[in-house]
Amino acid sequence: MKNELGQLLIVGLQGTTLQKDEAQFLTDNNIGGVILFDRNIESPQQLHKLCSDIQSLRHKLPRKSPFFISIDMEGGRVQRLKPPFTPWPPARKLGDLDSTSLAFKFALALGEELKAVGINLNFAPCVDVLTNPENKVIGNRALSDQPEQVGKMASALVRGFIKAEVIPCAKHFPGHGNTLVDSHEDLPIEDTSFDQLLKRELLPFKKAFRARLDIVMTSHIKFSQIDNDHPVTLSRHFLKDLLRKEFRYQNLIISDDLDMKALRNHYSREEIAVKALQAGCDILLYCNEPESPHLALESIHKALSDGELLETEITNSLDRIKKLKTNKIKNPDPIEFQQAISAVGHPNHSRISKAIANGEIPSDLA
Repeated sequence: MKNELGQLLIVGLQGTTLQKDEAQFLTDNNIGGVILFDRNIESPQQLHKLCSDIQSLRHKLPRKSPFFISIDMEGGRVQRLKPPFTPWPPARKLGDLDSTSLAFKFALALGEELKAVGINLNFAPCVDVLTNPENKVIGNRALSDQPEQVGKMASALVRGFIKAEVIPCAKHFPGHGNTLVDSHEDLPIEDTSFDQLLKRELLPFKKAFRARLDIVMTSHIKFSQIDNDHPVTLSRHFLKDLLRKEFRYQNLIISDDLDMKALRNHYSREEIAVKALQAGCDILLYCNEPESPHLALESIHKALSDGELLETEITNSLDRIKKLKTNKIKNPDPIEFQQAISAVGHPNHSRISKAIANGEIPSDLA
């Protein structure tokens, strides 16, 4: 198992090319995947090569497992790919049009551009219900302020990404739509009751699960009436009792970035990694700080040796990761660049995007 533990991590890279020390860390530790940000992207050709370089490293891994190459592409404020990639409007614009066929096409088109350059995992859709209009963190990233509407549209987005052969990830479980505190800066504390969560925030997640969602992302929020001791990412009650047992969700659980101040202001980096796995996370996400994945791996090894982490549970997580990669990343390498570039900013994608931005449903989808 020792050689497999890196599969539990998705990590950030520093620049637009894969550095020698980064490549060595990925291969020496059998890391599961990477996440890309603006700092990693300057053009379609450069991004295509970066993804090719990353995936080529899989041949050096023990099982030759493909890497998750992930990104945040929601549309609106949260989109890492800039023109000539198609710019997409925020999710709220899509939600207001109330067309599941349009939502499916939106995700399919967006996903085709991701797949073309080698990205296989998108941290979208945002399945939060905007219950607090003063919530600037989520705002128009939410499809709607109505749970049924969010669930219906999010399910269509999930299906569209799957059709494009890009793995979708619903976030931020169990719902970030009521918060005022930004979890990048500190820990939001909510007094929402469990009954309220069931009737409101959790409805869209249930619908997304029924759309065969493969990954759900946890939120760094403490719900004081439900688990006053732990934020969701570190809460066995939320992840094991609620997600796994009550909702019978069998697929992957990934943390939000574990270096966000919501956690780092209250726990050490060593504690966070172990507590997230103990709570039920399968994958640990590290976006920006290069030292954190090293510390996490050391902590996980030690916790296993000390019996703080159960080998059976880690094995279950590794099995889920292996199963998803085997079933959903069958062709890891980007397609040939001349073919890929034809998908980037495709006129049909631009047509769909502009129609949504203008509050219109394209005639062929009306």
